[in-house]
Amino acid sequence: MSELILTKIHFGNGLWEGKISNVPDTGAKPDIQVRYLDQLVEGVTVKEGSSGTEWDLQVPVPSHAVADGVHSFLIQDGATDTKLGNFTLIAGETATDNLLAEVELLRAELDMLKRAFRRHCLETT
Repeated sequence: MSELILTKIHFGNGLWEGKISNVPDTGAKPDIQVRYLDQLVEGVTVKEGSSGTEWDLQVPVPSHAVADGVHSFLIQDGATDTKLGNFTLIAGETATDNLLAEVELLRAELDMLKRAFRRHCLETT
């Protein structure tokens, strides 16, 4: 299980910002991956923060994700494929509850599990 802790800082102007803390190796840059529709989001930056165990994360929201519907982004530790967090955009018709967002998040997590299972099968054969 990942020891990393993700804390949201700010979301605005198409940029989601957070802080990664509890990095076990002081000074070692964490491998953070952000996925949207099971594809890696480009332009994600991880910069050293105020201490050796904190890192600043910036995730640019792709322009094609700003559209009607529910759009979920999954943030994970690339070294362990552990989910650190997520954020969701909802545009267009307002959902009466968060059910659509939850279903979209479940799809993203299922895709992550499928990749891990396939990798496990390849490694054990």
